[in-house]
Amino acid sequence: MAAGQGGEALTIEAARDIVKGVERLFARADIAGIVAGFTEDAVARFGDFPEMRGRAAIEAFIRARFARQRNYRLEKHLRMVMGDLIGNDWDAEWEDAKTGRRMRGRGMEFWRMRGNRIAQWDAVFNVWEEGGAPSIAIV
Repeated sequence: MAAGQGGEALTIEAARDIVKGVERLFARADIAGIVAGFTEDAVARFGDFPEMRGRAAIEAFIRARFARQRNYRLEKHLRMVMGDLIGNDWDAEWEDAKTGRRMRGRGMEFWRMRGNRIAQWDAVFNVWEEGGAPSIAIV
């Protein structure tokens, strides 16, 4: 995965390669590869989970996710590049390891890059049971 060095602007091509590279790592459940894509001092804010700092905390989170999500399928799309910032959206499907239910998710992410690694990961998302009612309360 190629990226700019220390705040250097990313090209669209480099950002697209990074997004698709991360998609491939998640498709293979390559935890070591995913974690290696973060800087040692990375900060991650993923939905309503407490902020994570450093690779060890991010690795524990990723391992817990894969333990809960069987047959995980992910598709990511590059949406924007601005300097060293990448924005993408994603759609995913999996089976919940505890309940056996088929689940779906959709989210948006922003990655602040340092070199070819993610230094800051901000993600928001929605998760719902496939075929179920919307999970967002509107009344």
